[in-house]
Parts: sequence; C-alpha cells; structure tokens
Amino acid sequence: MSDRILGGIGLALSIFFAWQASIIQESFLTDAVGPKMFPYIIAAVTGLSSLYFLLKPDIDPHWPSAGRLAEIGFAALVLIAYAELLPVVGFVISTAIAAAYLTWRLGSRPIESVIIGVATSVGIYVIFRLVLGLSLARGPLGF
Repeated sequence: MSDRILGGIGLALSIFFAWQASIIQESFLTDAVGPKMFPYIIAAVTGLSSLYFLLKPDIDPHWPSAGRLAEIGFAALVLIAYAELLPVVGFVISTAIAAAYLTWRLGSRPIESVIIGVATSVGIYVIFRLVLGLSLARGPLGF
C-alpha cells in the first residue's frame, strides 16, 4: 500500500514538474535545447519511476526505524537549508557544507567528509564555472 501512495505522489509531482516546465518563458536568445528540457527530463524520470511503484508495489515493505526516519528527515532539512543558503553564502561554501554533512551521514569519518565536501564543491565549481562557463551562485568571497 505504501508503495502505491509513493507512486501516486510521485506521479502527481511529475505532472506538476511538466506543467511548470511548460510555462517557463523563453528568451529569444536561448540555445537549441532551451531551459525547458531539464525539467521535462526530471518529470519523465519521476513519472516512469512512479508508474513502476504504482504497477509493481512491494508486497511486504520494510520501513526504517524511527531514528533512521528522523535522520532522513534531517538530511532533507539540510538540503532545504542548502537551497536557501545558496544565494547568501554562494555555491562553493554551501555545497561544501552540505556534501560534507551528507557524506558523513552516509558513513564517512568526519575528516574524510570535510575533504570530500570541499573536493566535491571545488570540482563541480571548476567544471561548471571555469570549464563550461555556467553561472553559479556567488558568495561573499566572490566565488
């Protein structure tokens, strides 16, 4: 039953994503793909995954313990805080903090998590900003 509920919510979200993508206003100076393609891809993947849960639910699902559910909820709060802090502290700092926390909760030791968080943040910044020339949120330090 819980898989079908998840599938229904996911399907509703995918329809919402597709609708929101359809109302994105495009400038006359867009590239060949345009700004709508990525949200459409997300909607399609979410919709197909949700259909799988609707059509083939797990017969005996095993829910995590209350402590594990709280940990998942806190990770979701970290991601919400990441989205809120991104324009304030910038991409590099907020990504480093979020990635460090999430890798720590996935099992890395604290020092390893800090190194992974910083390396992930700097690596993505180099690829997206310096190599591809895409715009990322600038923080108080200018990057």
